[in-house]
Amino acid sequence: MPAKHIGRRMKSGGRPGVFVVDVTNRDGAQSARIILPKLSKTILNLFLSRMGIFQSEIGFPTLKHEVGYINANLALARKGVFDRMLLQGWCRAVPEDIDRAFHNCPGLQHIALSISTSEVMLRRKFSGKRKFDDICRLVQESISRARAHGAKSIIFGAEDASRTETQRLETYILAGKEAGADRFRYSDTLGLHDPLTAYERIGRLAQDAEIPFEMHSHNDLGLAEASSLAAAQGIIEAGLSAFINATVNGYGERAGNSDIISLLLALKFSPVLKKRMHLAHKVDLGEAWNVARYASYAFSLPLPVNQPGVGANAFAHESGIHADGVLKDHRLYELYAPEEIGRGKPEMVETGRSITTGEYGGIKGLRYAYRRLGIEFASDQEARDILEIVQYANMQTQKPLLDAELRFIAEHPAEARVIVGLSSVM
Repeated sequence: MPAKHIGRRMKSGGRPGVFVVDVTNRDGAQSARIILPKLSKTILNLFLSRMGIFQSEIGFPTLKHEVGYINANLALARKGVFDRMLLQGWCRAVPEDIDRAFHNCPGLQHIALSISTSEVMLRRKFSGKRKFDDICRLVQESISRARAHGAKSIIFGAEDASRTETQRLETYILAGKEAGADRFRYSDTLGLHDPLTAYERIGRLAQDAEIPFEMHSHNDLGLAEASSLAAAQGIIEAGLSAFINATVNGYGERAGNSDIISLLLALKFSPVLKKRMHLAHKVDLGEAWNVARYASYAFSLPLPVNQPGVGANAFAHESGIHADGVLKDHRLYELYAPEEIGRGKPEMVETGRSITTGEYGGIKGLRYAYRRLGIEFASDQEARDILEIVQYANMQTQKPLLDAELRFIAEHPAEARVIVGLSSVM
């Protein structure tokens, strides 16, 4: 199905569904006090692809320090490394930024554009220099410019949509639709929506606009997942597919974003939600544990013990009544089994001699580390080339490289060199 038709009103008995868009590498990476290395972003994309996520918002093609990483990931996508997962860039809805994005990353095919629409943003953020008519003109010019550069799908967003007056928002959505955008992103930038408001307001806007909606929620009130799912139901009842933004472990600015695993668990195991909406793409929840753990390691943020599905206590039972019940049948006190999200397998931990490779490693240590992964190098020169990438990668991550990272470097050395900054061309 061509990208520009995905999610439009279904015909001939087809059912609109839910598409999950991960924004960890863009919004999650904007978390204060966090530095997410480009290699970590790439490995996250690998895990998300294996999980079956529809789209990954990979970052900012207008930022110089993102360009190499984005181009390398686009090259990996062309090689089929990310399976069917689409890679999407993000930039301001400013024509000059569109030109810069596609100049920096000519292989970019999917892009999200954003600009503020609320009166408080126009008055205080833009100091009154931009009126609402200017905003509509800018987004139309930006959409046209992106299409001229060959974009296959274009998402236009309203920052602070939840505080934007309804009639103004309707005018803005119509402007973007008329310019040829594929879907509209509704950003609850301050996380102020509750589920009922999200369901009613966004459902009504989607019904009137007749363009697929994408919900972007922040978690300032602890309602991000609930509001996102309620909005999705409203969009689907309007006869359109719903797109939900989320991040791994809910990482993001301030109190974070919707947690992607919590959303997927709700869509799969909530009896009511399963009847009202369905995932429009196949998701392998067996990868959830790997994704969550890797993100926790990359972000250097521990998983809360009560995190749904992946927290240390998610399947822990101490109460006598609960322990007795779960030992008889786990379904008495567990909605889903740990195995369904990739947990429950024993893990080996080295307690003796350890030989690692990294920033100050040598050839012998490198060969030993890779031999444990079943990887042998044909020559010392090949090993030296890989060692150089490993050294730079470790210098950036500032933590031991994991097996997935070492394996990726060996399997895709040309792209890895660009990602860690050793080269600007592949």
